[in-house]
Amino acid sequence: MQLSARVSSRYQQHEVEVQTNGVAKTLTLVPKPEGYGSVVNGGELLLLALATCFCNDLYREAARRGLLLDGVEVEVTGEFGAAGEPGRNFRYRARVQSGAPAAAIDELIQHTDRVAEVHNTLRRGLEVVLQPATDEPA
Repeated sequence: MQLSARVSSRYQQHEVEVQTNGVAKTLTLVPKPEGYGSVVNGGELLLLALATCFCNDLYREAARRGLLLDGVEVEVTGEFGAAGEPGRNFRYRARVQSGAPAAAIDELIQHTDRVAEVHNTLRRGLEVVLQPATDEPA
């Protein structure tokens, strides 16, 4: 699965597009009050990525187990310090509403924690490489 994300920012404009296997989706992120950049910061989006991943993966894994989920709520917290410092103390919790037995839901949550791709990416670390800009317009 090939994913990508693109941000294009100008005064009072902040356009965001994500793609999975070439299928594009546009997201709305409001510009900062001063007009440049996004009112939502990257740390917040990183925590949202963790929450979204776990939520979606709970539904995926529940379906594989034949469990019906009525609702899911995932809350992620973390801390960021001064500019350039990595985040720390990331924690999350999930609440699942379902008519399934509590033990089945607990096992689902534990299993999903082991297979959640974004979580595992951060847990294992990864190389992030800055590539030279191309001649394509910004």
